[in-house]
Amino acid sequence: MVGSGCAALTGDTGADELQEFLSVLERGDLAGAAAMTTEPAAAEEALTASVAGMGYPALSADTPDGDRRPDRDPVAVEFTWDLGDGDDDGAEGDDEATPSPTDTGSEAGSRSVTTSGQAGTVKVDDQWKVQWEPTILDSRLVAGGYLEYAELMDYDTDILDRTGAPLMQWTPVTAVTLAPDAAASADAVAQLVGSAAPTITGQSIRDGMAEAGDQPYQVVGLRPSDIDPIREQLAAVPGVTLPERGDLIRTDRELSSPALNGLSNAWIEALQASGGWSADIVNPDAEPIELGGAPAGQVDDLTSTLQISMQQAAQSAVDGSGQAASIVAIQPSTGGILAVAQNSAADQQGPVSLEGRFPPGSTFKVVTTGAALESGVVGPEEIVPCPAQITVSGRTIPNNDDFALGDVPLETAFARSCNTSQAVISDRLEPEAMKNTAAQLGLGVGFFVPGLNNYTGSVPVTERGPGRVEAAIGQGEVLASPFGMAVMTASLANNGRMILPELISGMPAVANDSPEPLPQTVVDTLRRYMVQTVQTGTATAANSVPGLGGKTGTAEVGNGPSHGWFVGSTGDIAVAVLIEGADSSGPAVSMAANFLTSAGQPAPLAAG
Repeated sequence: MVGSGCAALTGDTGADELQEFLSVLERGDLAGAAAMTTEPAAAEEALTASVAGMGYPALSADTPDGDRRPDRDPVAVEFTWDLGDGDDDGAEGDDEATPSPTDTGSEAGSRSVTTSGQAGTVKVDDQWKVQWEPTILDSRLVAGGYLEYAELMDYDTDILDRTGAPLMQWTPVTAVTLAPDAAASADAVAQLVGSAAPTITGQSIRDGMAEAGDQPYQVVGLRPSDIDPIREQLAAVPGVTLPERGDLIRTDRELSSPALNGLSNAWIEALQASGGWSADIVNPDAEPIELGGAPAGQVDDLTSTLQISMQQAAQSAVDGSGQAASIVAIQPSTGGILAVAQNSAADQQGPVSLEGRFPPGSTFKVVTTGAALESGVVGPEEIVPCPAQITVSGRTIPNNDDFALGDVPLETAFARSCNTSQAVISDRLEPEAMKNTAAQLGLGVGFFVPGLNNYTGSVPVTERGPGRVEAAIGQGEVLASPFGMAVMTASLANNGRMILPELISGMPAVANDSPEPLPQTVVDTLRRYMVQTVQTGTATAANSVPGLGGKTGTAEVGNGPSHGWFVGSTGDIAVAVLIEGADSSGPAVSMAANFLTSAGQPAPLAAG
């Protein structure tokens, strides 16, 4: 009794150490907090399980009844777990997979729960320690138990194509996973999964395992129809585990497009907007004890602007080329992205159809001519020179194969892709003219498109001189992606008003610029010139496509063969085609004609 009285008088009860333990825990230093307990290893394991299970939230602790005498009787401890507002980003999945539910947030709005535990102190070797018990975090926790936070979302929400056909669905997936020390099993695993994932090889698995280091390596996620015939054989391979989970995957495994890669992010965001959550105490061999939460709301299926039949036609077209090839098709009237395709040679460079940086060559003459017409430095019927070569502002520009037409109408020079004519008219422009006209058509504009990473292009301000002459024919510092050239062409077909690209119905792009549309007289003239290009000019190989107007381009790239381009529109579809190293626009024109003939016109957008 005398000893207890002295402790009370001196404050030597471990109360200060308990408060320090709680402060360290609030800071997220779990190892440091555990070291202040009687069982550091067990405490760190248990604290980590609960803090990680709750998603590493902001944590605050309090002793609502005061410190009292923690060395004599455990004191009440109250924890507030601030779980955020549910707007975290989804995690990345494998080559078929996308975010899993435990990796994401959900609806906006503050989420928090409070747990009530108790803690005592004891003196060990002249040092006060917090007596470790699981009940410190909550009085209902037992050994091996933990706290767990989970997102609740409507995973039955599908992504449909524009016709209403299922494009991506939440599906049970088996993750074929190899232990870090099981590299010897790579060839056996590759052979078994080869029919479902033909690009996977023993070497690709070993390379992936090397990058994963001492972590298990997920080889592939397989849907039930793929895993069921080989499940037993895979399970027998040393080092293989087959955990189950759900993932948003393509309904057609053969359907491939860079445009599909970001759809899962938009899907997750839509689910998060109506998502719910739960926080529970999970004890061994017991039903979870609810701490708090809210149910998930139902989310309507998302309708993509993509059209599966058009995507298949675009993929078939690019797969027919032996060189890296890309196609992007957009609906001018809505900005809806209809198809984005690139072949395996292009895939090796990344999503170049959407984000590549290429000189657009003579397809950029749509901008140069538009700028000249808009500023009045040339008229629609003006006669311009088209010699084989010409020197303008210190830069000598030749025509392809040094062809010469003499003095011809601007329409003819455009249709025949006369570089020398463009050099002449560009010399009369103001420095900002081409940049501004390009922006009016969306080229060089930054777009935030939900579900779609993209880059349109870059057009410099050019003072009079060689730089402007080169830019006038899509060389020099002018860069564009196939997506950007499709945006340009679709905007022109949209009566010169910049489109807002859209991948999911109801989620149009947000642009960093809002330019005025091109004057209708300029639009009409350019479209007439482009029809003439297909009928009698450099794109006659596509003149069987009804109503098609377009522009060809070859773009020099260092010492290698030139890239071949074609952009055009007919009806309510605009397309950009790039074939790298084709050394001519001819293959791109033929590819565009084949695609447009096969694809037809866009189907009506299914009701959401």
